[in-house]
Amino acid sequence: MGKPTGFIEYLRELPVDRSPTARVGDYKEFHEHMDEKKLRTQGARCMDCGIPFCHTGKLISGMASGCPVNNLIPEWNDLVYRGLWHEALDRLHKTNNFPEFTGRVCPAPCEGSCVLGINNPPVTIKNIENSIIDRGWDEGWVVPEAPKVRTGKTVAVIGSGPAGLSAAAQLNRAGHTVTVFERADRPGGLLMYGIPNMKLDKKEVVLRRIKLMEAEGIKFICNASVGTGDKDNVEPQIFLKEYDATVICTGATLPRDLPIEGRNLKGVHFAMEFLTANTKAVLGNNGASPILATSKDVVVIGGGDTGTDCVGTSMRHGCSSLLQIEILPKPPLERQADNPWPEWPKTYKLDYGQEEAAAKFGADPRIYVTTVKKFIGDAAGNVKELVTVEIKWGKNDKGQFVPQEVPGTEKTRPAQLVLLAMGFLGPEQPLLKELNLETDPRSNIKAEHEKYTTSLKGIFAAGDCRRGQSLVVWAINEGRGAARECDRYLMGSTDLP
Repeated sequence: MGKPTGFIEYLRELPVDRSPTARVGDYKEFHEHMDEKKLRTQGARCMDCGIPFCHTGKLISGMASGCPVNNLIPEWNDLVYRGLWHEALDRLHKTNNFPEFTGRVCPAPCEGSCVLGINNPPVTIKNIENSIIDRGWDEGWVVPEAPKVRTGKTVAVIGSGPAGLSAAAQLNRAGHTVTVFERADRPGGLLMYGIPNMKLDKKEVVLRRIKLMEAEGIKFICNASVGTGDKDNVEPQIFLKEYDATVICTGATLPRDLPIEGRNLKGVHFAMEFLTANTKAVLGNNGASPILATSKDVVVIGGGDTGTDCVGTSMRHGCSSLLQIEILPKPPLERQADNPWPEWPKTYKLDYGQEEAAAKFGADPRIYVTTVKKFIGDAAGNVKELVTVEIKWGKNDKGQFVPQEVPGTEKTRPAQLVLLAMGFLGPEQPLLKELNLETDPRSNIKAEHEKYTTSLKGIFAAGDCRRGQSLVVWAINEGRGAARECDRYLMGSTDLP
């Protein structure tokens, strides 16, 4: 590396975010940029560690360790340190089609496995990645690159989330004619409607990339419902008849429900209903009727990124109070002995939404080892309260850890808006059934990792619909992999990575 002693000389530094009290007044991205001198200094902290774990992309103890798209992190850190930004962008794009997405929304498993992080704060990999691609756009270095030769093969991609977009980009690069089908009114899938604008700007970031892909020759068809039951306007059989191959990237969009007393009361919504309606309103509504948290006592059930996004959105609506309920124990402040490096560090953090709630209401809104027993409604059928109970985790007669209620800990809490953010069970089934695709025991499309071939010839599957709910960066990994295998199927061999 250019600065072998940089990790000794310099401390970790991140750009200062916009003030929590100021940023809740709008939907602009809340991260500020860092000046070039400081970025180069942070790049200098990347060690000449010999065996970097940051780009390994392995699953350890069920969690990502290192970058799932195998970003060449030490290389572009060194190039940034030396001021070679264009070269850094070239190295970044070799493995990642959309670094402006991962640089904003990825939880950075690369940093969790940084060698420096064994006994010091890790390198600021995510911020450097985002700075490289943002500079690339600003300088005009990111331009359409249409293939010089077309193969004459046609490929359909169903779903325009991160897996679908990366599959489309790679297949187009190979020279195939690619059409992407999206059931929503705008392309982007999870990137468009599952992640709020303040975390990932839609017009300036998501649609900018999609417009570039269109300029490269990719066709997007929106409002295209495929295999969703009565609302279909695209017959699933056309993919078998009219395309040489199809890649299914529909995501894992079937939410986990909470079937308790009062679940059908008005004001109890799945998180994605809330987030999608809000983003449509921010972008100009398009007929959407937003679910408002304004002047309401809001309860978010579930943690993770989706729960945090519900918290941040509710804060921007101007909620009266906010409570977030998590069934798991509060994480420790530091790594524990059973969570060693290079595993993902399961430690406590105050994410942007909780930081905003704490700034307004005085404390982190989360309570732990707690679950909800029932919802209580008013005379008009609106939710007005819910009953919580503390739990403890213990083994059942089969040796499985299960939650057990703690007697005498029931509490009735106000709630005029309840948002269920408890994860997803898998892909919606109608399309899979109409195509008669084989599924695994978890209801995902059965397709082996690194091969992505389904039970139907010429049909491939990638992303959350194949692996279950996961990270954006894993979806990009899978979309690229499925494109490679699809290209091999169409041409007999492939040059795609």
